[in-house]
Amino acid sequence: MHIKRLAAAAAIVLAAVGGAQAKDWSKVRIGTEGAYPPFNSLTSDGQLVGFDIDIANALCEEMKVECEFVTQDWDGMIPALQAGKFDAVIASMSITEERKQKVDFTNKYYNTPPAIAVPKDSKLKGTTDEDLKGVLLGAQSSTTHSNYAEEKLPSADLKLYPTPDEYKLDIANGRIDAVIDDVVVLSDWLKSDDGACCKLLGTLKPDPVINGEGAGIAIRKEDGDLKEMFNKAIAGILASGKYKKINDKYFEFDVYGG
Repeated sequence: MHIKRLAAAAAIVLAAVGGAQAKDWSKVRIGTEGAYPPFNSLTSDGQLVGFDIDIANALCEEMKVECEFVTQDWDGMIPALQAGKFDAVIASMSITEERKQKVDFTNKYYNTPPAIAVPKDSKLKGTTDEDLKGVLLGAQSSTTHSNYAEEKLPSADLKLYPTPDEYKLDIANGRIDAVIDDVVVLSDWLKSDDGACCKLLGTLKPDPVINGEGAGIAIRKEDGDLKEMFNKAIAGILASGKYKKINDKYFEFDVYGG
């Protein structure tokens, strides 16, 4: 009897301690890159804009929390999340098994395929590994797109860049032959004056292992309650029509994907 009472008392104490350790999510800090238009970028006066940013604001409104954005270089995004610099990453980060070893993810909030762009006078005809043999191919480092190129396009000569801006500059100036990135990112760039040099060669069939399940919100593994808050909010903005309104601001098709 005494043992049972002691166990019950211990359980009450543990529950109280667990409750005391619960985090206050009335304010959520969101990490993003600010260098990946049209998903996230910085204006000339330092304002964050883009699909990721609008989605993040809609999710915060849905969750009734205050959100603060923190810009972070892509290569250090997951380490910064783990170190507590921010609480969630909304930066077009693909949900992959490799990243799941380090962080947790919400459900996807969009899913689009990779693609390849080339100069307008390029003689390239296709996007297969054979088509791209010996081609100097640019990609942003530490992305699913650079991983895709390494695995699926080994005959190309891959050149890695810290941000898309650098590869765009190099292909515009004839220093590389092609680039690989998300089809939306490339299409948006090709519509701009900076992208007048180039054209879309074609899309690539996503590999579920490399490309993952779509872009999700990265969360520290111990913050399961925040993950559930975001998942409910994603479902909420999809159901209410807020998601479609943001989608239609940027895209002429359903970026959520199947």
